[in-house]
Amino acid sequence: MKKRILITFGTRGLGQRIGKLLSDRFDVYFASSEEIPTVLLNSEKYVKIPPGLMPTYAHELLKISLDKQIDYVLPLGGFEFEPLAQAKILFEEYAIKVIVPEHVVLENYFIIENPSKDLALVLLVDGKSLIDSFELENSSLDGLFVISDSGDDFALCAVSKD
Repeated sequence: MKKRILITFGTRGLGQRIGKLLSDRFDVYFASSEEIPTVLLNSEKYVKIPPGLMPTYAHELLKISLDKQIDYVLPLGGFEFEPLAQAKILFEEYAIKVIVPEHVVLENYFIIENPSKDLALVLLVDGKSLIDSFELENSSLDGLFVISDSGDDFALCAVSKD
């Protein structure tokens, strides 16, 4: 059985792009606090979530993840990074991996809003790519990134920063 991943802002271009990259290896689910057409909601691959700025956001997302038996959560809203980085341990208690850098290093990363399609994306979980064979030696880095040409700098990718 394939593992399941829930991508927030799943109705946006970046969410769809990541979903397509992962569709061979994962059952992909999409979530959004924005309006979702009924036809998509009826597919059961799309789910409505509360806005990321709500105090109960992480708990609501955890409940949805448990109901859908999600293994990974990929937040794409920049304002979702902070609350979900703080809640990573809570999700991990239920064997759900939130794909965002640790809270203590999160502020060290520049955020690229809506990266262009010509930029190669790397989706890291514990330093290993979920998309291809890329791997960072001795790293536990999590997140969706664009890597500089030198390979030394990483920028987090988001649909929007706030």
